[in-house]
Amino acid sequence: MEALFPTIFLGFLGIVLLLNILTLPANWIMLALIVVWRFATPYGAGMSLGFFALLAGLAVFGEVVEYLTQIWGSKKYGSSTSGMWAGVLGALAGALVGLPFLLGLGALIGALVGAWGGAYLMERFNGRSGEEARRAAKGALMGRFLGIVVKCGIGAVMIGLTYHALFDAAAGWQTPPTVRL
Repeated sequence: MEALFPTIFLGFLGIVLLLNILTLPANWIMLALIVVWRFATPYGAGMSLGFFALLAGLAVFGEVVEYLTQIWGSKKYGSSTSGMWAGVLGALAGALVGLPFLLGLGALIGALVGAWGGAYLMERFNGRSGEEARRAAKGALMGRFLGIVVKCGIGAVMIGLTYHALFDAAAGWQTPPTVRL
């Protein structure tokens, strides 16, 4: 029975992790929930200041990687600096515009379309051909998608670290016990 509440909490963190797909700050939301869990329940004894510093560092890293991959994709496919930044801004605008649609999945579609559209329009504005602009925009879109995937992976690592803090350190278990009803 001691493992029931931590297991439910970890499952809830898994659901929150999916907010990354909606381009929301899921890793930061998870960090806030873990801090609340630490101080609101007796199950967080294995969570030290170093543990929270590590989680915060991972959350920062996830944000940086999300944007750097889009920049990398744009540059790899030949985007200009202004096209690259237009793609980043387009992704942000697209995510905000798309958020209310398709139960939030519109944010993902909006971010991807916005990254592509922002880069494409800026490259065309800069006088590049349609083919060159499409290639640069493709890089922005692919980089944005890769960034979202990596950010989800970093969030999964955060959940894994929380699992170990809850079960291994807090209760001294080597593996979580089975729940008996």
